[in-house]
Amino acid sequence: MQKLDPKLLSTLNDDHLRNLSWMEQSNADVLVHSNEIPHGYVVPVHSHRRTQFLCVFAGVVLVATARGRWMIPPGHALLIPRGLEHSVEMYSDVSMRSVYILSSHGRAEATVPVVLEVSALAHHLLADAIRLKDEEGDGRREDLVMALLLDEIERLTEQPLGLPFPASGRLAALCRDFIERPVPGAKIDDWAKRLNMSRRSFTRLFREETGVSFATWRQQACIFACMPRLANGEAVTTVAIDAGYESVPAFITMFKRMLGASPRTYFTARQAAV
Repeated sequence: MQKLDPKLLSTLNDDHLRNLSWMEQSNADVLVHSNEIPHGYVVPVHSHRRTQFLCVFAGVVLVATARGRWMIPPGHALLIPRGLEHSVEMYSDVSMRSVYILSSHGRAEATVPVVLEVSALAHHLLADAIRLKDEEGDGRREDLVMALLLDEIERLTEQPLGLPFPASGRLAALCRDFIERPVPGAKIDDWAKRLNMSRRSFTRLFREETGVSFATWRQQACIFACMPRLANGEAVTTVAIDAGYESVPAFITMFKRMLGASPRTYFTARQAAV
């Protein structure tokens, strides 16, 4: 993780506490906020009484909870349920916008985080809502924009960019190591041996802890590990080789299976949308 200047870190922490206080004290049904945050900053673990729609305009963000991690590349947003403790880590310089929803309806009632693909309309409405808030001008137009934005959020498509994480300390440590150094061909027997468990016991524990099979988790984790680099424009060939794939076509096939498009097509479309 990139280390920040202590003075800048202190300023960022103060800004976070001030924003959190502002949110908690306001009785407005919907609030919007804009952030420009440098690479390496981690928003400490916190929660809020509102559902948050965290939209990434530029950069890559990682949101972590006790049971899962969610990667948010440009052109995506994470719906964070009210009351859920989470941290937010910047994997690059980040420009993000948030909608905080107090009312209980539709996606504001979510109980688990969900990654959403942000439409061009939602992007422009959110940018307009931020502008109107800063200008403190036409309240009627602001209400109309906010109402349309909330309606558009209900229509956004989910994306499989969440990664379930085990609660077990030793298993969680193996999962974290995998994300740092992905190995597409990692074997169940190797992981079971490192935990001094039989293959059957490990398989049962892994599904109990994550809700998915080891093979499914491994595929998702590989995408998870590669997304920041791909979003930052690194060559697919370089990322695939560094991730341990024997061939670039194999990596592209895996990516298309999970997200429905090749890395180049996927990120070109995301950037065009914003």
